Amino acid sequence: MDGTLVLGDKTNHGLNPLPGAREMIAHLNKQNLPYVLFTNGTALTPVAYVETLRRIGFDLPGNAVLTPASVAADLFVEKGYRRILALGTEGMTKSLADAGLEILKPEGKPTADAVLIGWFREFTMPALESACYAAWNGAKVYSCSQSLFFATAEGKTLGTSRAIAAMIRDLTGAKIHLVGKPDIAALRCASYRLNVATKHIAVVGDDPALEVPMAHRGKSLAIAVQTGIGAADSFKHLKKSQHPHIAIHDVGELLSLYIGQNA
Repeated sequence: MDGTLVLGDKTNHGLNPLPGAREMIAHLNKQNLPYVLFTNGTALTPVAYVETLRRIGFDLPGNAVLTPASVAADLFVEKGYRRILALGTEGMTKSLADAGLEILKPEGKPTADAVLIGWFREFTMPALESACYAAWNGAKVYSCSQSLFFATAEGKTLGTSRAIAAMIRDLTGAKIHLVGKPDIAALRCASYRLNVATKHIAVVGDDPALEVPMAHRGKSLAIAVQTGIGAADSFKHLKKSQHPHIAIHDVGELLSLYIGQNA
């Protein structure tokens, strides 16, 4: 989403559409082509992201957005987890609570089944201590994103999940399990939502470390845009098998290519 369809500020607010983004969504709707928007951000709930995007002109169904919290909720239920220590805002915790999971606040010395790390600029030392005790008490540690940055109108902006995960890992030795992009679980979650096999999905994104490698893992079509983190030369140091199948400037160009191929 960020850097592909919209750009916001460093607090993940003030979103503005990128060139061709609204037109692309409108065309997908007109053609009845299934799609989801997958963001590694958890500042908002999926429903709140939809409402935000609608306010800036995107015509979206109510279930159009997935986040790593969506993946985590499915995974935790599947694994039989019940008690989750959440390092994040309501944008992350509501998805977990809606799945019937008990949400623990990062305080004291809790016993939990899992720790989930998301967008959390309000992170504190007491929260770090609480998460470490949860890990020492046997909780598995999951991160919504291990990306260094995400794209904003102000340029690259540091994410919070990776920084927090690094502290917990350094202090406890816990393995950090990823539930967001580029993990294959994120693509499978989208595949399940779309009812389309991963090999029949086109993955469009701006971050060379996220969408393109995830697409390759699922044998999907990898499409890279240059309106966010990535640039035209972002893949030149990699093997050709790791390059995007299609590299374009923005989704407006993608829409023109698609219409041209189907004219």
